[in-house]
Amino acid sequence: MKHADTQARPGETTPEIPTVEVTLNVNGDAYRLRFDSRVTLLDALRDHLVLTGAKKGCDQGACGACTVLVDGKRIVSCLALAAQYEGREITTVEGLSDNGEPHPMQAAFARRDAFQCGYCTPGQIMSAVCLEAEGRAGTDEDISEFMSGNICRCGAYPNIRAAIRDVVSEG
Repeated sequence: MKHADTQARPGETTPEIPTVEVTLNVNGDAYRLRFDSRVTLLDALRDHLVLTGAKKGCDQGACGACTVLVDGKRIVSCLALAAQYEGREITTVEGLSDNGEPHPMQAAFARRDAFQCGYCTPGQIMSAVCLEAEGRAGTDEDISEFMSGNICRCGAYPNIRAAIRDVVSEG
């Protein structure tokens, strides 16, 4: 990723960009970080913690590729300022496995081939985990409605729905 040169031209002044120091609780571990106060949660996860499961898709909150869980609720991390999540429990797709065993939703996605290019898969899985926990996966229509914030450009929707149904039926 390239960064624009933000230095002032001769004779111009720029305001000081404040930095913040926060502790982020990610996947069960606490991390003390210092960064520009404008850093999004997505960029903090990817650039500062090297947790690259959440993807930068649209960077506008429309595609869902950056979905993570905060206190058990799904959010699009590209629209969230990292500093706002100090002390909250953040879970990324990397934090779903248990002692190296994939989460049931991860296993169902693999079993059902619920991905093609795979770019949206981490966000889809995070939303699906939350959807199942919310008890909103009763029908294919429910799944489609409550997963509508996660876009798959490859069109793996039937397999995604099947994977979610598998996990819901397995309890």
